[in-house]
Amino acid sequence: MVETTHEQPVRASAPTLEQVAELAGVSRSTASRAINGGLRVSPEAQAAVDAAVADLGYTPNRAARSLVTRRTDSIALVIPEPDERVLSDPFFAGMLNGLSSSLADSDIQVVLVIARPGDSQRTVRYLRNGHVDGAIVVSHHRADDLDETLMTSRLPNVFVGRPYSRESSHVHYVDTDNFEGGRLATQHLVERGCRRVGTIAGPVDMSAGVDRLDGWRSALQAAGLPDDAVAHGDFSIESGARAARELLAAHPDLDGIFVASDLMATGALGVLAEHGRSVPDDVAVVGYDNIGVAATTTPPLTTVIQPVAAMARAAGSRLMALLQGERIPDEPLIFAPELVRRASA
Repeated sequence: MVETTHEQPVRASAPTLEQVAELAGVSRSTASRAINGGLRVSPEAQAAVDAAVADLGYTPNRAARSLVTRRTDSIALVIPEPDERVLSDPFFAGMLNGLSSSLADSDIQVVLVIARPGDSQRTVRYLRNGHVDGAIVVSHHRADDLDETLMTSRLPNVFVGRPYSRESSHVHYVDTDNFEGGRLATQHLVERGCRRVGTIAGPVDMSAGVDRLDGWRSALQAAGLPDDAVAHGDFSIESGARAARELLAAHPDLDGIFVASDLMATGALGVLAEHGRSVPDDVAVVGYDNIGVAATTTPPLTTVIQPVAAMARAAGSRLMALLQGERIPDEPLIFAPELVRRASA
């Protein structure tokens, strides 16, 4: 009897990182860095590793690498606002675009985390449980407590906008000088001859809302003008309209309004038109942000620039540095405000 055997075909073993490094003529660590984002790798070494990967058909084992390094190759963009605000406010779209551009040369993905009001603990659990490598927090409110919670965690994080309850220099953030922006906008109204200047301020539980209000008040006090015409909104168009009606009812003699966001200013312009107030002849209006809508309102809006994309890129760069184990300045990065003059004031 003749025995027959059925031999299994021999599978070629998958190429290894060591083989990639040997073929490229670089160290294993250089090959790893080149494959995982090109960080601190010369163009020549990157080209050699890319060629070796193509020649060998090497595929990085992301799952195995994650188990060893505990890295997810993702960061969270945390926005503590209601869903409809996040999806409709162009500020957040600009923030996401700017952040994405800062990560263009890496394999890092952005995960959008909408931290709904009153549900911050679920967000904190998500961030702490290893789902992301770091976080950028935008639109922080006092009650969120995200700054204090993240400060006690090991998760690298950067805030866009000064955290309201900032108690420690260990909180990293980028921002604009909101106080100076509010002062600059109000000073412009005073210089053009306005003598009864009101404001539609932002939320009192956000540093941007408080600082812009303080800047408005500082400019009026320096000019010896009253600073009692104040209404508040939440940076939305609807709240701007409500606040404008409140201001006009309480202070019908207003001849100037500083509005702490362009969206709120859009709502205010509509109310002024309803009341037959010509802008800027009867009431001059200055907004804040210089988002796209500012150039399309009737009339086009004089406003203070908030460089949203630049702030997002700066926050992304600082977070990437933290993820790479680098030290970053303890001091916040503050952008100087600038006034864009259009037809509303």
